[in-house]
Amino acid sequence: MDETFSQPGSWEDESKSTLSPDPAIDIKATTYSSTSSSKCFISCVPCEGAVGGGFLTCPTCQGSGEIPREMEKELVALIPCGDQRLKPRHTKLFVFLAVLICLVTSILIFFFLFPRSINVQPAGLSSSTVAFDEAAIHLNVTNVLNISNHNYYPITVTQLAIQVLYMSLVVGQVSESLLLPIGPLASEQMFYTVASRIWDENTYKMCTWLKIKVHHVFLHIEGILTSSYLSHSEQLIFQSYEYVDCRGNSSVPHLLAPYSQ
Repeated sequence: MDETFSQPGSWEDESKSTLSPDPAIDIKATTYSSTSSSKCFISCVPCEGAVGGGFLTCPTCQGSGEIPREMEKELVALIPCGDQRLKPRHTKLFVFLAVLICLVTSILIFFFLFPRSINVQPAGLSSSTVAFDEAAIHLNVTNVLNISNHNYYPITVTQLAIQVLYMSLVVGQVSESLLLPIGPLASEQMFYTVASRIWDENTYKMCTWLKIKVHHVFLHIEGILTSSYLSHSEQLIFQSYEYVDCRGNSSVPHLLAPYSQ
C-alpha cells in the first residue's frame, strides 16, 4: 500500500497560498482620520469611492474627527452623556419663570373677573303730580335710583320692575326694558316714573279737604333691577318708603329706611 506523506516545505507553501490575500475578494477598509492626532483608525465598513469624495467633520466628537461624505446619512451619531448639548443652561430658571408667569396671570385674571357687588340705592322722590276724579286720586311719582358698579368690567341694566303699595294694597306698578351701560367702578343715576291710583275714601277726603293741613300719603315702593355682565344675569331687589303730597304738585323729597339687597 502506498502512503503519501506531505513534506514540510510543501505544507508551508500551502499555508502561505491559503492565507495569502486574493485581490478579487479583498475587502477595502475605510480610513478615518483625526485632526487632533496623526494616527489613522481603520473601520471594516466598505467605503469604495470614499477617499475621492472627501470627508466631513464628525458632529459627535467636538470637531476632532471626520467621516466620509458619502456615508453621512448612513452613520448613527452617538452623543456622550457628558456632552454639554444635553445640559442646556438656565433650565431651572426658565421653568421657574414659566411657572411664575402662569401663576401671576391666573391671579390677575381671577382678581379682575371675580364678580363683585352691584349696589342699588333709592335716592328718594324727584317729583310728583296729582289729579283727582270723582272717587280716586291719581299720582304720578318720579323717583331716583343710584346704581354703583364695583366690578372691574362694565355692566348693563336691562330691566326694571316696580310696584307701589299703599296700606298693603298695590296701587301702581310698572315694568320696562332698559339698556343702561355702567362702566367699571362707576356709578349712574336713573329716573323712573310710576303711575298710581288710590281708591280709598278716607284718603280722598284727606287730600281734597282744605281744612286738613297735612295732605301726605305714605307709599311703599318695591323694585327689582336686572343687570347683565359676562353673559350672566343678576337681579337686585330694593325697596323704599316715601311721603307724597297728595294735595299739590310740589312734594318735598323724603326717604325712609332705604336699603339695597
